[in-house]
Amino acid sequence: MPDSCIHYILPQHVGQQDVVYSSEMDESSDDWLSLKPVQPLPSQCCGSGCTPCIFDIYQKELALWEEAKKRNDKNYLTNKETNKKDSNAAIIDSEMFTAFKLCSVERLTDDTCQYRFELPRGWTLGLTLGQHIVLRGTVNDMELQRAYTPISPVDMEDSFEVLIKYGQLLMLASGTGVAPMLPIMQHITGNEDDETFVTLVGCFRNFKSIYMKPLLQDLSLYWNIKTVYALSQEETIDNLPWSYQEKTHIGRIDCDVLRSVIDSCRRKPYVLICGSLTFNEDMVNYLKRLELQEDSCFIF
Repeated sequence: MPDSCIHYILPQHVGQQDVVYSSEMDESSDDWLSLKPVQPLPSQCCGSGCTPCIFDIYQKELALWEEAKKRNDKNYLTNKETNKKDSNAAIIDSEMFTAFKLCSVERLTDDTCQYRFELPRGWTLGLTLGQHIVLRGTVNDMELQRAYTPISPVDMEDSFEVLIKYGQLLMLASGTGVAPMLPIMQHITGNEDDETFVTLVGCFRNFKSIYMKPLLQDLSLYWNIKTVYALSQEETIDNLPWSYQEKTHIGRIDCDVLRSVIDSCRRKPYVLICGSLTFNEDMVNYLKRLELQEDSCFIF
């Protein structure tokens, strides 16, 4: 449906406000880099032939960013959006993302929540039956975009609602124990309707001993996949490629490290464990100390 896709920004938490750029902000390269639009992954395209596609939106946002950077004026980003909205009476715009406040989240099942977004008083989305929207947000430090059909009536005023289903797997693998994890991850990333979040903790002696590096790096580019490494015999992360430094722990995985990983999960995870007998026993003991029940984990 070429004309049925409207784009929205998904706030990261309840009560998040729109970003306001200030001329007093530091004009450093790092600041500009943080504002640069993130190119969508192929898996983030809904495949419905939307006009414009998320890649068209990305190109327009990139051009706007480049012009603002050339002018050395961050306010240009906001002013261009404001001017465009003022010239269009519709609450939605098919050529740019619009921020809406997330006002409530209701858990319906263990893995499904109903999200309600606030609209200006008296306004509706203005969609017709069958139209869908694209929500954009940040998960695990990765920007993601997914298509959803609102569950609220098309003429509902003041707010709109969508159902979002999330699952969470935590994979704890030591050495060759990463092997059975890979097909599961590939199955999830190969199914565009599967919204399961995966955090893989791979435990190895050193950087050279990490198995299947290229495949793991490719999988970690997906919006719902996060990889973490624990290297027991490396002395410092400074010797690692920069793309590994922020996601690597030097030393063996212990209860404190595991607690930190679990805390970063979006919901209570189901844990998959594969490694040596000692590794498996240690992981189970840590999980018990962290009050995860035995029926919440599986040992290969």
